[in-house]
Amino acid sequence: IRDEESGYNKNLFCIPKHYEEDLERVFIPHGLILDRTERLARDIMQDMGSHHIVALCVLKGGYKFFADLLDHIKTLNQNGDKSVPVTVDFVRIKSYC
Repeated sequence: IRDEESGYNKNLFCIPKHYEEDLERVFIPHGLILDRTERLARDIMQDMGSHHIVALCVLKGGYKFFADLLDHIKTLNQNGDKSVPVTVDFVRIKSYC
């Protein structure tokens, strides 16, 4: 996203009522995030080759993205030419500093 990008009018999206007053615009639509997440899963599968994938999720903030990414990896694993083992683990961090 370029710095001069103005985003999308929030009226183009279904915004929950409790967020309506807090938002001015939408910069990255959910569909674009999902598309980029799928592309990231494809890149991971290509880069890892036939190596075992160890997926580590930092809890609280990253679980939704992590789940979406793993869903795409799982789909590629099931429908692709090759299947690689995937291990999933979770960590909880008290402070990012």
